[in-house]
Amino acid sequence: MIGSALAGVGLEIFLIPNNVIDGGIIGISIMAGYLTQWPVGLFIFILNIPFFIFGYLQIGKSFTISTVFSVAMLSMWVSVLHPVPGITQDVFLASVFGGIVLGIGVGLIIRYGGSLDGTEIIAIVLDKKSAFSVGEIVMFFNLFILSSAGMVFGWDRAMYSLVAYFIAFKVIDLTIEGLDESKEIMIISDKYEEIAEVLMARLGRGVTRLLGEGGFTGDSKSVLYCVVTRLEVSKLKSILNEIDEDAFVTISSVHEVMGGRFKKKAIH
Repeated sequence: MIGSALAGVGLEIFLIPNNVIDGGIIGISIMAGYLTQWPVGLFIFILNIPFFIFGYLQIGKSFTISTVFSVAMLSMWVSVLHPVPGITQDVFLASVFGGIVLGIGVGLIIRYGGSLDGTEIIAIVLDKKSAFSVGEIVMFFNLFILSSAGMVFGWDRAMYSLVAYFIAFKVIDLTIEGLDESKEIMIISDKYEEIAEVLMARLGRGVTRLLGEGGFTGDSKSVLYCVVTRLEVSKLKSILNEIDEDAFVTISSVHEVMGGRFKKKAIH
Protein backbone atom coordinates (compact mmCIF):
# COMPACT_ATOMS: atom_id res chain seq x y z
CA MET A 1 0.00 0.00 0.00
CA ILE A 2 2.77 2.45 0.99
CA GLY A 3 4.89 1.51 -2.03
CA SER A 4 1.97 2.05 -4.41
CA ALA A 5 1.15 5.41 -2.79
CA LEU A 6 4.74 6.61 -3.18
CA ALA A 7 4.83 5.42 -6.80
CA GLY A 8 1.59 7.34 -7.42
CA VAL A 9 3.11 10.51 -5.93
CA GLY A 10 6.23 10.13 -8.06
CA LEU A 11 4.10 9.80 -11.18
CA GLU A 12 1.28 12.32 -10.66
CA ILE A 13 3.07 15.01 -8.64
CA PHE A 14 6.36 15.00 -10.56
CA LEU A 15 6.55 13.05 -13.83
CA ILE A 16 3.16 13.08 -15.57
CA PRO A 17 2.54 16.88 -15.27
CA ASN A 18 5.88 17.44 -17.03
CA ASN A 19 5.32 14.80 -19.74
CA VAL A 20 8.11 12.61 -18.38
CA ILE A 21 7.41 8.87 -18.42
CA ASP A 22 8.62 5.74 -16.70
CA GLY A 23 9.36 2.48 -18.46
CA GLY A 24 7.15 -0.57 -18.93
CA ILE A 25 3.36 -0.61 -18.86
CA ILE A 26 3.34 2.58 -16.77
CA GLY A 27 5.15 4.44 -19.56
CA ILE A 28 2.77 3.08 -22.20
CA SER A 29 -0.18 4.09 -19.99
CA ILE A 30 1.11 7.66 -19.61
CA MET A 31 1.43 8.02 -23.40
CA ALA A 32 -1.97 6.41 -23.99
CA GLY A 33 -3.58 8.73 -21.44
CA TYR A 34 -1.97 11.76 -23.09
CA LEU A 35 -3.14 10.76 -26.57
CA THR A 36 -6.70 9.77 -25.60
CA GLN A 37 -7.28 12.05 -22.59
CA TRP A 38 -8.52 8.99 -20.70
CA PRO A 39 -7.39 8.35 -17.07
CA VAL A 40 -3.83 7.02 -16.81
CA GLY A 41 -4.83 4.87 -13.82
CA LEU A 42 -7.39 3.06 -15.97
CA PHE A 43 -4.76 2.21 -18.59
CA ILE A 44 -2.30 1.03 -15.93
CA PHE A 45 -4.74 -1.57 -14.64
CA ILE A 46 -6.32 -2.68 -17.95
CA LEU A 47 -3.02 -3.07 -19.82
CA ASN A 48 -1.64 -5.21 -17.00
CA ILE A 49 -4.56 -7.68 -17.01
CA PRO A 50 -3.05 -10.03 -19.67
CA PHE A 51 0.18 -10.11 -17.67
CA PHE A 52 -1.73 -10.99 -14.48
CA ILE A 53 -3.15 -14.05 -16.22
CA PHE A 54 0.22 -14.96 -17.73
CA GLY A 55 1.95 -14.55 -14.36
CA TYR A 56 -0.65 -16.71 -12.61
CA LEU A 57 -0.11 -19.52 -15.11
CA GLN A 58 3.68 -19.30 -15.31
CA ILE A 59 4.92 -18.04 -11.92
CA GLY A 60 2.36 -18.68 -9.21
CA LYS A 61 -0.63 -17.54 -7.22
CA SER A 62 1.06 -15.63 -4.38
CA PHE A 63 3.21 -13.45 -6.64
CA THR A 64 0.26 -12.70 -8.93
CA ILE A 65 -2.04 -11.71 -6.05
CA SER A 66 0.61 -9.33 -4.67
CA THR A 67 1.11 -7.84 -8.13
CA VAL A 68 -2.64 -7.38 -8.75
CA PHE A 69 -3.00 -5.64 -5.39
CA SER A 70 0.01 -3.37 -6.04
CA VAL A 71 -1.17 -2.38 -9.53
CA ALA A 72 -4.76 -1.81 -8.32
CA MET A 73 -3.51 0.46 -5.54
CA LEU A 74 -1.26 2.36 -7.96
CA SER A 75 -4.18 2.87 -10.35
CA MET A 76 -6.26 4.20 -7.46
CA TRP A 77 -3.55 6.60 -6.25
CA VAL A 78 -2.85 7.89 -9.75
CA SER A 79 -6.56 8.63 -10.20
CA VAL A 80 -6.90 10.26 -6.76
CA LEU A 81 -3.80 12.44 -7.23
CA HIS A 82 -4.56 13.43 -10.84
CA PRO A 83 -6.36 16.70 -9.89
CA VAL A 84 -3.42 17.75 -7.69
CA PRO A 85 -1.12 20.16 -9.57
CA GLY A 86 2.51 19.22 -10.11
CA ILE A 87 4.90 20.47 -7.45
CA THR A 88 7.37 21.90 -9.97
CA GLN A 89 7.46 22.90 -13.63
CA ASP A 90 11.23 22.46 -13.82
CA VAL A 91 11.53 19.31 -15.93
CA PHE A 92 14.96 18.35 -14.61
CA LEU A 93 13.91 18.66 -10.96
CA ALA A 94 10.72 16.73 -11.72
CA SER A 95 12.76 13.96 -13.37
CA VAL A 96 15.20 13.70 -10.46
CA PHE A 97 12.74 13.82 -7.57
CA GLY A 98 10.07 11.90 -9.44
CA GLY A 99 12.60 9.15 -10.12
CA ILE A 100 13.62 9.06 -6.44
CA VAL A 101 10.06 8.86 -5.07
CA LEU A 102 8.97 6.37 -7.73
CA GLY A 103 12.08 4.23 -7.11
CA ILE A 104 11.40 4.05 -3.37
CA GLY A 105 7.81 3.01 -4.01
CA VAL A 106 8.65 0.32 -6.56
CA GLY A 107 11.55 -0.90 -4.40
CA LEU A 108 9.24 -1.39 -1.41
CA ILE A 109 6.79 -3.37 -3.56
CA ILE A 110 9.51 -5.66 -4.96
CA ARG A 111 11.12 -6.06 -1.53
CA TYR A 112 7.89 -7.43 -0.10
CA GLY A 113 7.04 -9.85 -2.89
CA GLY A 114 5.10 -7.91 -5.51
CA SER A 115 5.62 -6.25 -8.86
CA LEU A 116 4.24 -3.14 -10.50
CA ASP A 117 4.69 -3.88 -14.17
CA GLY A 118 3.70 -6.64 -16.60
CA THR A 119 7.00 -6.47 -18.47
CA GLU A 120 8.75 -7.73 -15.32
CA ILE A 121 6.53 -10.84 -15.37
CA ILE A 122 7.47 -11.49 -19.00
CA ALA A 123 11.14 -10.96 -18.15
CA ILE A 124 11.02 -13.44 -15.25
CA VAL A 125 9.53 -16.13 -17.52
CA LEU A 126 11.85 -15.42 -20.48
CA ASP A 127 14.87 -15.46 -18.15
CA LYS A 128 14.36 -19.22 -17.71
CA LYS A 129 14.13 -19.82 -21.46
CA SER A 130 16.78 -17.49 -22.88
CA ALA A 131 20.39 -16.41 -22.37
CA PHE A 132 19.32 -12.94 -21.22
CA SER A 133 18.89 -11.90 -17.59
CA VAL A 134 15.72 -10.32 -16.15
CA GLY A 135 17.44 -6.93 -16.04
CA GLU A 136 18.55 -7.14 -19.67
CA ILE A 137 15.06 -8.12 -20.89
CA VAL A 138 13.40 -5.31 -18.90
CA MET A 139 16.01 -2.86 -20.21
CA PHE A 140 15.24 -3.89 -23.82
CA PHE A 141 11.50 -3.29 -23.33
CA ASN A 142 12.08 0.02 -21.61
CA LEU A 143 14.53 1.40 -24.17
CA PHE A 144 11.88 0.79 -26.84
CA ILE A 145 9.14 2.41 -24.71
CA LEU A 146 11.26 5.38 -23.64
CA SER A 147 12.31 5.95 -27.25
CA SER A 148 8.62 6.04 -28.21
CA ALA A 149 8.20 8.97 -25.82
CA GLY A 150 10.28 11.03 -28.23
CA MET A 151 7.59 10.71 -30.92
CA VAL A 152 4.79 11.57 -28.47
CA PHE A 153 6.26 14.26 -26.20
CA GLY A 154 9.40 15.33 -28.08
CA TRP A 155 12.99 14.08 -27.85
CA ASP A 156 13.92 16.36 -24.96
CA ARG A 157 11.19 14.71 -22.85
CA ALA A 158 12.46 11.30 -23.94
CA MET A 159 15.92 12.19 -22.64
CA TYR A 160 14.48 13.47 -19.36
CA SER A 161 12.54 10.21 -19.15
CA LEU A 162 15.82 8.30 -19.41
CA VAL A 163 17.20 10.40 -16.53
CA ALA A 164 14.14 9.63 -14.39
CA TYR A 165 14.29 5.94 -15.29
CA PHE A 166 18.00 5.67 -14.45
CA ILE A 167 17.50 7.38 -11.06
CA ALA A 168 14.48 5.19 -10.25
CA PHE A 169 16.46 2.08 -11.24
CA LYS A 170 19.28 2.95 -8.81
CA VAL A 171 16.90 3.91 -6.00
CA ILE A 172 15.01 0.63 -6.43
CA ASP A 173 18.26 -1.29 -5.84
CA LEU A 174 19.05 0.86 -2.81
CA THR A 175 15.57 0.34 -1.36
CA ILE A 176 15.67 -3.42 -1.87
CA GLU A 177 19.19 -3.92 -0.50
CA GLY A 178 19.05 -1.24 2.21
CA LEU A 179 21.59 1.37 3.20
CA ASP A 180 23.51 -1.02 5.46
CA GLU A 181 24.90 -3.16 2.66
CA SER A 182 26.98 -6.07 3.94
CA LYS A 183 30.19 -7.48 2.49
CA GLU A 184 31.45 -11.04 2.56
CA ILE A 185 35.20 -11.46 2.97
CA MET A 186 37.32 -14.48 2.04
CA ILE A 187 40.95 -14.45 3.17
CA ILE A 188 43.73 -16.92 2.28
CA SER A 189 46.80 -16.44 4.46
CA ASP A 190 49.39 -18.49 6.34
CA LYS A 191 48.71 -16.24 9.34
CA TYR A 192 45.04 -17.19 9.44
CA GLU A 193 44.98 -17.84 13.21
CA GLU A 194 46.30 -14.37 14.07
CA ILE A 195 43.99 -12.70 11.53
CA ALA A 196 40.94 -14.54 12.90
CA GLU A 197 41.75 -13.55 16.48
CA VAL A 198 42.23 -9.89 15.61
CA LEU A 199 39.04 -9.72 13.52
CA MET A 200 37.00 -11.22 16.34
CA ALA A 201 38.61 -8.95 18.94
CA ARG A 202 38.64 -5.63 17.06
CA LEU A 203 35.57 -5.94 14.83
CA GLY A 204 33.57 -8.30 17.02
CA ARG A 205 32.80 -10.48 14.01
CA GLY A 206 32.54 -14.23 13.91
CA VAL A 207 35.02 -15.89 11.56
CA THR A 208 34.60 -19.30 9.92
CA ARG A 209 37.65 -21.34 8.91
CA LEU A 210 37.23 -23.33 5.71
CA LEU A 211 39.67 -25.98 4.50
CA GLY A 212 40.91 -25.63 0.94
CA GLU A 213 43.57 -27.01 -1.35
CA GLY A 214 45.83 -25.21 -3.78
CA GLY A 215 44.94 -26.15 -7.34
CA PHE A 216 48.55 -25.94 -8.57
CA THR A 217 50.57 -27.08 -5.54
CA GLY A 218 48.04 -29.37 -3.88
CA ASP A 219 48.98 -27.85 -0.51
CA SER A 220 46.32 -27.54 2.18
CA LYS A 221 45.10 -23.99 2.73
CA SER A 222 42.98 -22.38 5.43
CA VAL A 223 40.39 -19.94 4.13
CA LEU A 224 38.76 -17.45 6.50
CA TYR A 225 35.20 -16.35 5.81
CA CYS A 226 33.35 -13.52 7.54
CA VAL A 227 30.60 -10.97 6.89
CA VAL A 228 31.03 -7.30 7.82
CA THR A 229 29.13 -4.10 7.19
CA ARG A 230 30.16 -1.72 4.42
CA LEU A 231 31.54 0.71 6.99
CA GLU A 232 33.83 -1.95 8.48
CA VAL A 233 35.62 -2.83 5.22
CA SER A 234 38.30 -0.11 5.51
CA LYS A 235 39.06 -1.16 9.09
CA LEU A 236 39.36 -4.78 7.98
CA LYS A 237 41.79 -3.82 5.21
CA SER A 238 44.01 -1.93 7.65
CA ILE A 239 44.03 -4.98 9.97
CA LEU A 240 45.10 -7.25 7.11
CA ASN A 241 47.86 -4.81 6.05
CA GLU A 242 49.22 -4.86 9.61
CA ILE A 243 49.32 -8.65 9.86
CA ASP A 244 49.90 -9.97 6.33
CA GLU A 245 50.21 -7.66 3.33
CA ASP A 246 50.48 -10.69 1.01
CA ALA A 247 47.15 -12.22 2.09
CA PHE A 248 44.82 -13.05 -0.80
CA VAL A 249 41.50 -11.31 -0.14
CA THR A 250 38.20 -11.16 -2.02
CA ILE A 251 35.38 -8.78 -1.06
CA SER A 252 31.86 -9.27 -2.44
CA SER A 253 28.51 -7.58 -1.84
CA VAL A 254 25.86 -9.46 0.15
CA HIS A 255 22.24 -8.49 -0.48
CA GLU A 256 20.84 -9.94 2.73
CA VAL A 257 22.08 -11.60 5.91
CA MET A 258 19.83 -13.83 8.01
CA GLY A 259 20.41 -15.88 11.15
CA GLY A 260 23.66 -16.52 12.94
CA ARG A 261 25.13 -13.84 15.16
CA PHE A 262 25.41 -11.08 12.60
CA LYS A 263 24.34 -7.79 14.17
CA LYS A 264 25.37 -4.17 13.79
CA LYS A 265 28.39 -3.47 15.96
CA ALA A 266 30.48 -0.42 16.73
CA ILE A 267 33.89 -0.18 15.07
CA HIS A 268 36.76 -0.02 17.60
